[in-house]
Amino acid sequence: MAKPDRIALALDEGRLVLPEAGTVLVLNAQPVPFLDLIPRDRLLCEQGFRPLHDALAARGHPVVPAAASPAALAIVNLTRSRAESLGAVARALEALEPGGILAVNGAKTDGVDGIARAVRDAMPVEDALVKGHGRVFWLKRPLALPEVVGAWAAAAAPRRNAEGFVTAAGLFSPDHPDPGSVRLAGLLAGRLKGRVAELGAGWGWLAQAALAACPAIESIDLYEADTRALDAARANLPDPRAAFHWADVTRLSATTAPYDAVFSNPPFHAGRAAEADLGRAFIEAGARLLKPSGTMLIVANRQLPYEATIAERFAASERLWEDRSYKVISASRPRRR
Repeated sequence: MAKPDRIALALDEGRLVLPEAGTVLVLNAQPVPFLDLIPRDRLLCEQGFRPLHDALAARGHPVVPAAASPAALAIVNLTRSRAESLGAVARALEALEPGGILAVNGAKTDGVDGIARAVRDAMPVEDALVKGHGRVFWLKRPLALPEVVGAWAAAAAPRRNAEGFVTAAGLFSPDHPDPGSVRLAGLLAGRLKGRVAELGAGWGWLAQAALAACPAIESIDLYEADTRALDAARANLPDPRAAFHWADVTRLSATTAPYDAVFSNPPFHAGRAAEADLGRAFIEAGARLLKPSGTMLIVANRQLPYEATIAERFAASERLWEDRSYKVISASRPRRR
């Protein structure tokens, strides 16, 4: 079932009114129909997740990974992170002139009800529309912003976690390295050399562990779809051997200089649902990027069914580690399609 376009419905009903002039700024923009209701020369979408960024661009919507623009109407689509969402609300309010309109849209599973309460406690909310297990609510920016808005912005800003790495609210496992990455890191010593790539690099913890464990690495390319995570990785990995690529890993094609080794802790969620096809697509990408003699190292939750894809795309594989939670697999000699 398609997600409800609550903003389009509010505009169609005349309850949420498009300002006569000025930019319409959409944070965490999604490729949904309401964008077609906004004149192209007035629309600016922000989307730092490469697959959604590319989907918006393919539909002709003006889109950038990070926007800083004054706006007459600012729309915030919520994420699953409360701190990240409130930070986006703070940024949207800062972009508006007094009297400009802020609209906040999200599902119950995104915590929209709690966000609505937090905003309503800070400033008057004008109206709301409840639809499809979620809501959109809107208000006019007050002349002076409440102090709590600054606190929201500060809580969402990049900061160092307890281990000294730069991370931010909403990134994957921002407070500490993911246990799967830790297991893979413990098996890397002596296994990586030459030209190396990490697929889905996050904020860079695993890449720095690889460089520390494998001095024979000559260069390492970090591929990551989330531009905020990639910015954090740049801060965390000043090593001159590292290069950083904002990319949809599932769409990577073979390079003119294929890799000696690739490693990955591939994502396996699309939204809240487990989606094994995403991990399979990372395995496919690894096979495309490797030399004929190359090796891919993968860590995954034990129950994820990746073995058939590995057998199809690699001539040899070995399970290096397995416990009740995770497995680490080494796959070598990729098969060409």
